[in-house]
Amino acid sequence: MTNNVIIENQYKRTSLFERDNVNYLVHVLKRFNTVPKLNNINIITSSSVPDVFKIVPNKSIIIGEAYLKNPVLALVYLRYGIEWQLWYKALSNKADDAALCDIAAFEVTRIFYQLLPKEDKEKLKSLNYFLIELFKNDEDLSPETLLQHEGLQGFHSLDHSENTFEESWGPIVENLAKPTEYLLMSGGDLRLNIDEVALLNKYGCRPFPRPEAFTFASSTATSVSNFAFDKTDKVRSILIKNSLKNGFKKTTTEFSELLKNNLKNIFKLNDACEIIFSPSGTDASLQIAAITQIVTDKEITHVLVASDETGSGVPAALKGCHFENTTALNVPIKKGDKIEGFRDVELIKITFRDENGKLKSDDQLDKEVFTAITETNKLGRHVVLHVMDHSKLGYQSPSEKMMQDLDALKDVSMQVIVDAAQLRLDPADIQAYLEKGYIVSTTGSKYFTGPPYAGVLILPESVSQQIQAAKLPLPKGLTQYYNHSDWPKSWFCSKALSEGFNYGSYMRWNAAIVEMDRYYKTPILYRNMGIEMFCNFVEDSIADATFLEPLYGEETKPNSYNNKEFGIGNFRTIFPFFILQNKDVLSVNQVKKLYTLLNSDISDLFEGSPLEIVRLAGQKCHIGQAVNVKYRNDLQSAVLRISLGARVISESWVNRDISLFFRNIEAQMNQITVIIRKIELILSEPDLLKEAL
Repeated sequence: MTNNVIIENQYKRTSLFERDNVNYLVHVLKRFNTVPKLNNINIITSSSVPDVFKIVPNKSIIIGEAYLKNPVLALVYLRYGIEWQLWYKALSNKADDAALCDIAAFEVTRIFYQLLPKEDKEKLKSLNYFLIELFKNDEDLSPETLLQHEGLQGFHSLDHSENTFEESWGPIVENLAKPTEYLLMSGGDLRLNIDEVALLNKYGCRPFPRPEAFTFASSTATSVSNFAFDKTDKVRSILIKNSLKNGFKKTTTEFSELLKNNLKNIFKLNDACEIIFSPSGTDASLQIAAITQIVTDKEITHVLVASDETGSGVPAALKGCHFENTTALNVPIKKGDKIEGFRDVELIKITFRDENGKLKSDDQLDKEVFTAITETNKLGRHVVLHVMDHSKLGYQSPSEKMMQDLDALKDVSMQVIVDAAQLRLDPADIQAYLEKGYIVSTTGSKYFTGPPYAGVLILPESVSQQIQAAKLPLPKGLTQYYNHSDWPKSWFCSKALSEGFNYGSYMRWNAAIVEMDRYYKTPILYRNMGIEMFCNFVEDSIADATFLEPLYGEETKPNSYNNKEFGIGNFRTIFPFFILQNKDVLSVNQVKKLYTLLNSDISDLFEGSPLEIVRLAGQKCHIGQAVNVKYRNDLQSAVLRISLGARVISESWVNRDISLFFRNIEAQMNQITVIIRKIELILSEPDLLKEAL
């Protein structure tokens, strides 16, 4: 028996099932889905002893009816009990070491409690239960203190009062005694923090599954899928067991290398290529800046193409400056200050749009790039050209012809970086870039819908050899940002970086690789047909809505029939649009307000309306967040984006049935219709956006 069911056959028809309580009970049960899945652990309820909470090692968890009357209380205690059993299994049922189970289960459940929404914590405020009191007091309890806590030992029959906390347990507890949802939001920066009401981060998503939302936000960020979350949660259990058996450092190093090899296998990359994990795309830019500093003695110029459509912190990172007030290793720093060890560099920004907001032509962009490189080269400087392959609004620059011309230039000191953060590429595209000696900067958190903040640099063999030959250390200030375990083991330059491991980055990449793997398991014919089918529908739906105006309306649509081979890069998969109310474009603040309303349950604002309207208002719709763009090159406004993500394809192929595949695609197309109807509903109530003016 598994722990998947805690309510079924446990409750009689009590007051808990009154109308007002049912929705709340459903809410709690959905959160229970984030609890680890363990086989052969029975959950037994007791009516004869209503206040009992007992753990029978490797067998069962007994919980009294008094707990079950408050679903959140039951959730917290069962989270503790299941985590305890998980660590006990990892110890191979060694009762002598059960003290570790107490400590780890307490730490995990304490964090789990902290991540509960405010509404749930309110329901625990007046209760007097041992664990809840410890959590509410937020005491800083050391492992040694916990070992003496009779309350924890009282949950089971094992005596470890004479035990001490083994030194080898320290890093295992520190890194892995955390809920998977917490790991998925750690090792980045403050933008991954979630609010205490909706549990959403800055990007409008949360670190555990959110299946109730219609999600087409892959151009920004996406909540982790149920499939990827479960796989990553299972990996945490395996890592705990392997760390206890083989040692933490050995296990984690092997896990990091496994992730890198899995990524190489997915994209069919040469083994000689090197991979550097990065907490974010902006961190990857900082890594590029650092690498450049050690491979050349020349003065450096970064030519940043699409500077208006890349991450806001990228220019600062390329200059070797702090781009946030906290690093991924949680070190406090001051945004804008120079990082120790970086030389001054020049940065040339090339924007997609001119000062009037008009999109530049390909020829104009190519000319600006060519001029910047040739003029910089005359000065004897080393050029780092950052090309854009799919920006946040779906653009690319320079053109393929311009890149060929640049590659043909003689006596130019230049390294090309491909900004492929959206990863709307095929494996063949990445291979082609590496063969030319380009470095590819990308993420697993855009098109492939892994959790936000999963960056990576992929370096060709030629660049890796150049870095190794330099025999210089990276700028000293990078010890605040990275662990040397994230960098290639053979490189000298990274030896002085921090000890430790960024488990948040690893777990996010594990989830992203899970998504990549199942995407590529979809047969290529159906995958390509599904992409065209879905994207054509989105484009037509936006065009048919009189209150939406596509940003890409005057562009020539790419056509796969003109290409020898299908490639996702041949198609527009990001669809940005302006929003009009009474034929007037919304202001930036109004667009941002509409984005928030769209991603929220606003049914309470439509009380008394027909049921269909109430349901529409209650549907949470997550799409790409606002990007500032001038409307018709005149008025400052912003666009929202509906984007194709890999899950549209992979989750449609879940049944591995052709007819069901296309039916599932159609079901997601219906979600697009709902999203557009909800935008129209919000616009129909002018007061909803008035306060955002």
